[in-house]
Amino acid sequence: MPSSPASLDRLTSVFAALADPTRRAILQRLAEGDAKVAELAAPFAMSQPAISKHLKVLEGAGLISRSRVSTARFSHLEAEPLKEANEYMEKYRRFWASTLDRLDVALAAYQSAAPTDDSKQTKE
Repeated sequence: MPSSPASLDRLTSVFAALADPTRRAILQRLAEGDAKVAELAAPFAMSQPAISKHLKVLEGAGLISRSRVSTARFSHLEAEPLKEANEYMEKYRRFWASTLDRLDVALAAYQSAAPTDDSKQTKE
């Protein structure tokens, strides 16, 4: 689990990068394989320079790496920061699952202790 200030700063960068739907869509596309900037820009109504800014944010967060092959510039998904973010969020998923399990138990106990409409009618 990330606990050092450096890893928390990295998580901050990762979550900030993931906050934008365009960047999430880019990551989703890169999960299929490496892509050129033009390929990443194609589904969006924005310029290649705007896409490049998104790629710089993703690269700064460690979510992608970029390389050149001749004149083409390719982006590559780096999954490790996503794994770290998932591990961070997993402890909260476990918290909420545990909380909901306790709520289920409490509700079941309440329902079994509460008089039913049938029991009210037989007392009258």
